[in-house]
Amino acid sequence: MAADTSATPGTGTTAGTTGTAQLIDGKAIAARLRAQVAEEVAAFRNEHGHPPGLATILIGDDPASQVYVGGKQRACAEVGIQGFDHRLPADVSREDVLALIAELNADERVSGIICQLPVPAHLDGVELANAVAVGKDVDGLTVPSAGRLALGMEGLRPCTPSGVMLLLQEVGVELEGLEATVVGRSNLFGKPMAQMLLAANATVTSCHHETVDVPGACRSADVLIVATGVPGLVRGDWIKPGAVVIDVGITRTPDGLVGDVAHEEALAVASHLTPVPGGVGPMTIACLLENTVQAAGFHVAGGLR
Repeated sequence: MAADTSATPGTGTTAGTTGTAQLIDGKAIAARLRAQVAEEVAAFRNEHGHPPGLATILIGDDPASQVYVGGKQRACAEVGIQGFDHRLPADVSREDVLALIAELNADERVSGIICQLPVPAHLDGVELANAVAVGKDVDGLTVPSAGRLALGMEGLRPCTPSGVMLLLQEVGVELEGLEATVVGRSNLFGKPMAQMLLAANATVTSCHHETVDVPGACRSADVLIVATGVPGLVRGDWIKPGAVVIDVGITRTPDGLVGDVAHEEALAVASHLTPVPGGVGPMTIACLLENTVQAAGFHVAGGLR
């Protein structure tokens, strides 16, 4: 996808013009990535005699988690990754979950493991996520994975921030020297997103609930990435004219699914904008599939060290 000529984010400047932003089609970009992954899976199977494998662990009957896990398993089947779908009762013991993760860590057929969060209150999601071997941590959430990201070492990266980086690449953003603001500092997204932007030589501002002037931090951004779960938080007058805006949030309201950015207002100011839905969301599973193939490659090469 070509960059909008009304803004030149690759040079670290914007033209300061307003108009109708170019929508970034996450569905189309994710579809291309999934087709690429299918080719990689076929090549891996031909070379090694078996496909990469992804194991999912779902504890309890949370409806949203059931949808997410089902979507991941269907996506695996579509690209030829072998799926291992483990469903555990809500009252399962900590010991039984850790035993299953240990079993999957040792299973040669399993390239990647996901323990779907959140988990029931008697379990510690952080502990369970960190029980996954670093070479199979396709969510990129373990302490070793976070350390590898922070130090710029080879490893598996969190899927949603990875998807955002691909979206920026697709619209021709060259991050070196740009001002990038991330609104939200969660372990799942905000912190790794900031690390990835730093690794690309952007100058990064990370906003959170104690930030004194969030609108001001947003107005300085050539690239603005918002992930708070607060519908419509970022208004049009918070956005630098010509900025690239990535809306990661998604909330179901009586009016349908909405993001963290006031969409119609942002359209009049930004150069590029992700829609909700159809922007960042499709990239997450596509990057999960890519991570699973990457994890399989690490394993046959001797694993991450």
